[in-house]
Amino acid sequence: MSATVLTRPLVVSLIEDAVTAPSMHNAQPWKFVCGTGAGVVELHGDPLRGMPHEDPDHRALHLGCGAALFNLRVAAAHRALHPVVRLLPSPGDPWHLADVRFDGPDDADSELGVLHASLPRRHTSRFPFTEERIPSEVIDGLRAAALLEGCRLVVPGAWHTDTVMDLFHTSELFEAADEAVRAEIAAWTRTGAAGESPGTEGIPAYAFGPRQYDVTSPVRDFGAPRQVPGRTSARFEKRPQIALLGTVEDTQEDWLKAGQAMQRVLLQATLDGLATSLMSQPLEWPELRSDARDPSSTIGFVHMLIRLGYGPQGQATPRRPVSEVLAFD
Repeated sequence: MSATVLTRPLVVSLIEDAVTAPSMHNAQPWKFVCGTGAGVVELHGDPLRGMPHEDPDHRALHLGCGAALFNLRVAAAHRALHPVVRLLPSPGDPWHLADVRFDGPDDADSELGVLHASLPRRHTSRFPFTEERIPSEVIDGLRAAALLEGCRLVVPGAWHTDTVMDLFHTSELFEAADEAVRAEIAAWTRTGAAGESPGTEGIPAYAFGPRQYDVTSPVRDFGAPRQVPGRTSARFEKRPQIALLGTVEDTQEDWLKAGQAMQRVLLQATLDGLATSLMSQPLEWPELRSDARDPSSTIGFVHMLIRLGYGPQGQATPRRPVSEVLAFD
């Protein structure tokens, strides 16, 4: 165990890596506070970047912050630091999500350094994947990655996949009928129209991917029903390969663990040469979310649907500058 001096350049470099994490609609709902003298980086959630209609209980917000927390751990391991995480350290402040110190045992998270190369390469891909099946040993490695973070990754069989696809189609109908949800999505997507929010947040049109001829794969169409110049249509894989990430319970701590597990799975998949995309649409409706789980599974609550396969990695989406999300005290 050794003390680590948190210089400002070091902390900035750590946060630059942390904020490459995915978040719902790329809202980037995190804030970091560093007390350099105390040797602690605090992670806070930003409720102003929540989705009151799609994520009223802030579960997805916690998943995004958990993913950023995992990236921070990877960044620390890459720099031969020794991160130790304490979740929910302030009972009186529900938005103080985690504290990270860097004075842990010399082997603390040391195995995570190998994932650092995946940080700039991991992007959500809303493009068609091939029909090539993923080897079982690769899937086993992704399951193990989730377990290491205290979560379960379930690869559904044929009937369960059909059920999830039915839920996906139903959620599309729910979304189309809900004006408030459609407005919320529009507020976080960027088509180049006048009056849109800054280009450092949200989902730009180039990341929408093509429209599906036949909706055979669970990919959210962020362009519907608007016209996006130059957007094409394509056929997607007929047999999508998906996995469901979940936990036994459904607490705030479980959400943060699930966010870390989600990111660990995504980074490992990227390292394995897979393309990935995240799908929460069926899980945003309470009446559909419970039906997403396999009743024979140990998972009590599903937090994310992950689409996996071989295909384009997708392009990087913008991130807010570190100066907007990091404060020193």
